Amino acid sequence: MAKNIARRAFLKSAAALAAAPYVIPSSALGKDGAVAASERVTVAHIGVGGQGSGLLYISQCKGAQPVAICDAFQERRERAAAPRGAKAYGDFREVMARSDIDAVVIATPDHWHVPIAIAAARSGKDMYVEKPLGVCLAWDLEARREIKRYGRMFQYGTQQRSSGHCRYGCELVRSGRIGQVKRIEVVAPGGSGGGSLEPIPVPPGLDYDMWLGPAPWSPYTKDRCTSSGTYFCYDNCIGFLGGWGAHPLDILVWGFDVHRCGIMEVEGTGRWGEGLFSAISTWDVNIKFANGVEMTFKPGGDHTRFIGTDGWVGISRGYIIAAPESLLKSTLGPRDVHLIDSRNHGQNYIDSVLSRAQPVSNIDDAVRSDIISHLSDIAIRCRRKIRWDWDKEEILGDPEAARMLNRPMRAPWTI
Repeated sequence: MAKNIARRAFLKSAAALAAAPYVIPSSALGKDGAVAASERVTVAHIGVGGQGSGLLYISQCKGAQPVAICDAFQERRERAAAPRGAKAYGDFREVMARSDIDAVVIATPDHWHVPIAIAAARSGKDMYVEKPLGVCLAWDLEARREIKRYGRMFQYGTQQRSSGHCRYGCELVRSGRIGQVKRIEVVAPGGSGGGSLEPIPVPPGLDYDMWLGPAPWSPYTKDRCTSSGTYFCYDNCIGFLGGWGAHPLDILVWGFDVHRCGIMEVEGTGRWGEGLFSAISTWDVNIKFANGVEMTFKPGGDHTRFIGTDGWVGISRGYIIAAPESLLKSTLGPRDVHLIDSRNHGQNYIDSVLSRAQPVSNIDDAVRSDIISHLSDIAIRCRRKIRWDWDKEEILGDPEAARMLNRPMRAPWTI
């Protein structure tokens, strides 16, 4: 009887549908200002705590549609997924298995950036990746290989590239308005020590094994999975050398081709944080390029200063200054250098997914800025000068330092 009722109900519904007019919502066709479904970018957010929660705006950009939220914290993923009509996941591999997802936003702790980005590339998904790119250079280089191998769009989370004054400052430098560059000064905020090492129970709703992933196993503490823990615990990051340094170092590589300056010599001193927060917290790094350009990298504020034979330009995410001041009134002509004009970092990413044009903050520059921070870290830890060959992308004549270009992964994780 139950089967007969079900069959009659189905036939009745089918007849009603056949008789009804076939109506397609105007939004599906792209009318009334909406984006047609065939031209929407379906987006998954992986990591929605801290910076990841702020990046949820990306799937609200024009042409984007949020469909999945993934986080090792159950409460975080459910809180972010519900209002967006997205499905919540605790394991990013389930997101990668969905063929209907076009793009991902990766804002996990740093040690997860590269493994998830590589998984995204291999599953045919474009990616927006928070900085720094990786916890070591070997992972970075593998990510770049796979992203290019599979032809994926990559946007780095260095949002200053979508600020007009940052772009203009780099255009001035590249257009020769300060003459020949002789010296570059990069400053980023220093790190922090401290953090509890006392083990405590893992809180309900957190898949701690998944949160750790490829990082070394360590007991859960009250500071482990906090923002400070992910920024300053060396097991999970490189510290503010790269975590914040990626911003002014990105301005460095946007305004100046460090990779075309010949062999680079890096030396520096620094201090490690104590307690859980074990990454380098203060540093003083000096870099010399074969073409004579010198560079310093120190903690303090947040800016990049290019000093040339005819003046200088200082660029921060909040301002631009120059000497002479008349430089800032310069009009760039058609023969000057013009960089990609992006007004919104997330929208630029979505647009690149649709158009297949490179976004404003590409994978090559992401790796180059990471090279500076990682070599600074290695030189400080080795307590000696190291030499880097940009063409071969290797440390010269120092096997011990070269081994520090890689980090082991906790089984069963690999890239």
